[in-house]
Amino acid sequence: MDAATLSRVDVTDAAAELLRHLAASHGPLMFHQSGGCCDGSSPMCFPVGMFITGPSDEFLGTLNVAGIEPVPVYMSKSQFEYWKYTHLTIDVVDGRGSGFSVEAPEGKRFLIRSRMLTDQELEAFGLS
Repeated sequence: MDAATLSRVDVTDAAAELLRHLAASHGPLMFHQSGGCCDGSSPMCFPVGMFITGPSDEFLGTLNVAGIEPVPVYMSKSQFEYWKYTHLTIDVVDGRGSGFSVEAPEGKRFLIRSRMLTDQELEAFGLS
């Protein structure tokens, strides 16, 4: 098992369903998790091109959701230092999240569920 065959991110069925709905209205989507204020601990979903990533961002992987274009997931490098030993799953719950994320008007909000990387994943990502 190597890092190329593993993913640090995944998506629940419920979040995938909402992503398909949002993509129908907004086109291709991406996630960014900053860890800052203003609900920054929640993943923010944007139409591709509405949030520009740069050298201070870490690419975590791509969510492959049936029926829509792959959804890239980024995190600020500073937050990644705290989360690099975890696998992240994007889920959705009822409630209003940040007004900047495209799901906000839907009465839903994305959130991160995490688990510690397995020994095999730690080795593949060069973290053991």
